[in-house]
Amino acid sequence: MIDHPTRDAGFGVYLHWPFCLAKCPYCDFNSHVRAKPVDEARFVAAFRREIAASAALTPGRTVTSIFLGGGTPSLMQPQTVAALIDAVAAAWPVAPDAEVTLEANPTSVEAERFRGYRAAGVNRVSLGVQALNDADLRRLGRLHTAQEALAAVAVAAAHFERTSFDLIYARPGQTSAAWAAELREAIAHAAEHLSLYQLTIEPDTWFERLYKAGKLVLPTPEEARALYDVTQEICEAAGLPAYEISNHARPGAESRHNLLYWRYGEYVGLGPGAHGRIVTAQGRIATATEKHPETWLELVERNGHGVVTQEVLTAEEEGDEFLLMGLRLREGVDPRRYEALAGRPLDERRIADLLGEGLITRRIGARLAVTPVGFPVLDAVVADLAA
Repeated sequence: MIDHPTRDAGFGVYLHWPFCLAKCPYCDFNSHVRAKPVDEARFVAAFRREIAASAALTPGRTVTSIFLGGGTPSLMQPQTVAALIDAVAAAWPVAPDAEVTLEANPTSVEAERFRGYRAAGVNRVSLGVQALNDADLRRLGRLHTAQEALAAVAVAAAHFERTSFDLIYARPGQTSAAWAAELREAIAHAAEHLSLYQLTIEPDTWFERLYKAGKLVLPTPEEARALYDVTQEICEAAGLPAYEISNHARPGAESRHNLLYWRYGEYVGLGPGAHGRIVTAQGRIATATEKHPETWLELVERNGHGVVTQEVLTAEEEGDEFLLMGLRLREGVDPRRYEALAGRPLDERRIADLLGEGLITRRIGARLAVTPVGFPVLDAVVADLAA
């Protein structure tokens, strides 16, 4: 691997399957609904070509994690998933204990299909449950019921040793008591990992239009903070502490692929709208592919890849990204690594000020970490340190 001031956080492969059954009103991910069946064989052929192009830029790497995200990857046939995983394994060595995650929606969960994914090489599933009451599921545009969601969680647990599911909180009208009850129910079904996201209004979504029109009322900042506090207290007490601002796991059950992002490791992004960070002789390169699925397909068939931007990051940009990602983690960041990336040390006066305000703390090995008090204002903490 190219010599670079970064500890080895692993090498990941992200594959984006951009298709969904319906577009959720809060979602700003690169997801698309198609009236006609998707030509999966044609997309597999394109993925193979883009994988080969990425492998040529990243020789000598060993894949430690593969993540099939979307969109809804569980709309793919198991043989399509197998073909993608096999293509990755043909391009790079894959570690024997590599984590291979597939995102799934409860509406597309079938025991037979899950058996096929397991045979294809998937060893971890992440389910987009989002809520455990039917009224809120309808408001969130989800196509499943709470009962279907919990049935899907049970099917996943029967086929995979490692499972996770997502919930969204700070929903319109949600009280702390209602969220606490829902969260306790979720924990009773969660073996090792939960992703708990606060509802935010993203640009160019249906929820943004409703919000601007005054037809969608979110909890106040004080109410949202109370919901965040309830989340931390209940999960901590249940043995699922937050290892990242929105992710909770039993010790050892953290998402290794996502840790790779937050620890500022190296990964290739494949498929429509995927982003990557790879290290070459020129430095760390940020890549992004064409978002529109059929346009991406045509680009790959013509050029061998769908990359539309490829930018060498400056030392300052690397330092900023390192802080932005790493300070999301409970373990925090090593200031020495920041200095190696950014070419300058962090300002000790700013560190002292943030320590004095109780927003950050020092951990073993001189690591700097955001405190529970600091996490709700994480963006401000990062901006202060990076200035």
